[in-house]
Amino acid sequence: MNYENYETLKITKEHRILTITIDRPGVKNAVNAQLHSEFYRIFNDVDDDDEIDIIILTGANDAFCAGGDLDMLLAMHGDPISTSKAIRKDVKIQNALLDLEKPIIAKVVGPAIGLGCSLALYCDFIYATPESIFADPHVSVGLVAGDGGAVIWPQLIGYARAKRYLLTGDPINGKDAADMGLITEAVAEEDIDEVVDKMAKRLAAGATHSIRWTKASINAGLKVTATAVIDRAASFENITQLLDDHRIALEAMQERKKPTFTGK
Repeated sequence: MNYENYETLKITKEHRILTITIDRPGVKNAVNAQLHSEFYRIFNDVDDDDEIDIIILTGANDAFCAGGDLDMLLAMHGDPISTSKAIRKDVKIQNALLDLEKPIIAKVVGPAIGLGCSLALYCDFIYATPESIFADPHVSVGLVAGDGGAVIWPQLIGYARAKRYLLTGDPINGKDAADMGLITEAVAEEDIDEVVDKMAKRLAAGATHSIRWTKASINAGLKVTATAVIDRAASFENITQLLDDHRIALEAMQERKKPTFTGK
């Protein structure tokens, strides 16, 4: 598999372990149109790569992924063609992650926000530093949590806790996320590379097909729920991308002010 056509994702291979690094460090690895398109392709390419068994997903420098790029969101607002294309990619990304049989490990240092948070939580193992931040603040910018949050948060921490965070957009740090079962483990920053590397090598040395098909069997149940949620959440998010409240929130972010929503 040739990964040379990726620019915002840095791809490296070693001993049948492939590391995907989200590589827009100047904006905390926020998702612009190009990165969104590369996420749309990468998990299918990884699935087809017979030279790898394990995937590590991480972010460059001091962030995992800060979510949607503000300029991209402003450019799309009110344009149903652009928003529907973006939503379709979100749906494909989620399904590609759920269908991927190869184990995928998230290594989170810093913020994992919005789509970035969903990408991390869809992974099979999620290691994060205690100070890392997980948040799905779609409602804070006038959107429905349509790129994975409505699916995965309730499955990991239950509906009551999921609503607590998804309906407010409040953040949770890595330590608390681990304590409530949102992620696998909180690991000190100086140790996280070693911990992730050790698990990746352990899985790579295991019974490859037994591991893959056990994961696929577990995800079969999750896919039943995801099928019921993804399309509805994505449709609602697409609608909210056209509403005034979303524009108001984005403009307030530009001006570093608190938005005053109108409900329209």
